[in-house]
Amino acid sequence: MSEAKQDLLAQAKRYRYLICLVIFLSYLLVYFHRLCPAVIALDIQADFGMSGTVLGLLGSAYFYPYALMQIPVGVLADSWGPRKTIFAFFLVAAAGSVLMGLAPSLGWAVLGRVMVGAGVATVFVCNFKLLSQWFCAERFLTMGGVFMAVGGVGALTAGAPLALLSDALGWRLSLAAVGGFTAIMAALVWLVVRDKPQDKGWPAVNPEAQDPPPVKAPLLAGIKQVVTSKRFWPLSLWAFFATGLSFAMGGLWGGPYLMQVHGLSKAMAGGVLSTFSLSLLIGSPAMGVMANRWGRKPILMAASALLCVCFGLLYLFTASMPLWFIYVVFFCLGVGGAATGPVMATVSKELFPVEIAGTSVGMVNLFPFLGGALFQVAMGAVLSWGGEGAAGAPETAYQAMFLFTLAGALAALGISFLLTETKPRARSL
Repeated sequence: MSEAKQDLLAQAKRYRYLICLVIFLSYLLVYFHRLCPAVIALDIQADFGMSGTVLGLLGSAYFYPYALMQIPVGVLADSWGPRKTIFAFFLVAAAGSVLMGLAPSLGWAVLGRVMVGAGVATVFVCNFKLLSQWFCAERFLTMGGVFMAVGGVGALTAGAPLALLSDALGWRLSLAAVGGFTAIMAALVWLVVRDKPQDKGWPAVNPEAQDPPPVKAPLLAGIKQVVTSKRFWPLSLWAFFATGLSFAMGGLWGGPYLMQVHGLSKAMAGGVLSTFSLSLLIGSPAMGVMANRWGRKPILMAASALLCVCFGLLYLFTASMPLWFIYVVFFCLGVGGAATGPVMATVSKELFPVEIAGTSVGMVNLFPFLGGALFQVAMGAVLSWGGEGAAGAPETAYQAMFLFTLAGALAALGISFLLTETKPRARSL
């Protein structure tokens, strides 16, 4: 390699971390939007006079569009490019957050929540598409873990800090303010992010992305290649159950459970829910390291078993766990579900050629959010069936809900035995 080319490659390797900084900060907002209803759920419920089932529908209004967007987002990441995709859809998310905060009725609030879900749905898939162009396989998983850890900071801001902010400004102004910040991040994405090193005249960093350049598969051919693979479905179903259940607890029903069964204040419940952020900050990078060392499949199997233990404890000791132990259980719920994102995305990418990395990651990523949406509604229906009243759902209703989630966690554990190991041989940059 000539000295001039080495210099250009060094520039690309430095610049990729600036791109990561902007995209990772954008993902902070994704988690904030995703989890904030858990803290302000009772305020929203009181404002609009909703039942638990309707509250579940409002919360799930984020997850349905987020899930449904994963296939088109994957295709857009492979064709239109991550930079344009994130920029355009973040503007939609910003408008949706402001609309939800100013909504005069439940219908407008649902529309705003749908816009937020659709708008922020681009970041996860586009990030991993960018990483596939700017990093090699081993560093790809490491940076994916850091990416999820930054998401944990977003989850942290959706916990106790949001509770304090909503107490001071109200939930409406809080959501409107974060909408403005989302628009600012959209502008930074446009100014800083580039889809691949070649866009700035630099040589390719990832050997898999070097010449000859990948030929983009036709839209339907790429989707067909993914969905007809027998290896695709176990991973997708695992994500539906494991990550979906974790999202449903951390994104909605964890807050009402802590406040109604354990009598915690909104700020204290937000503190417990902040352990989801710690699970991303600590668990995601740790899982990346362990998956690089021991393989992807063992880590996802262990995560499934951890979820089974957590939901089993919540079912058996619904109202009798001490507060310190509740913190531990909620932390482990995040580790067993949400924190597995980088490992899941890495397996999604490694199952298929790099030229359809966006499509494969996007199609797998549909399932955890579809699971989060359906489980939020189903768990709310279980609570309503269990005798929800003016004072909220009783302990027995939450116990029935946790039996339901335990069954889902056991399904994830069974599916994990069918996963395909994709760990490649070690490769350096």
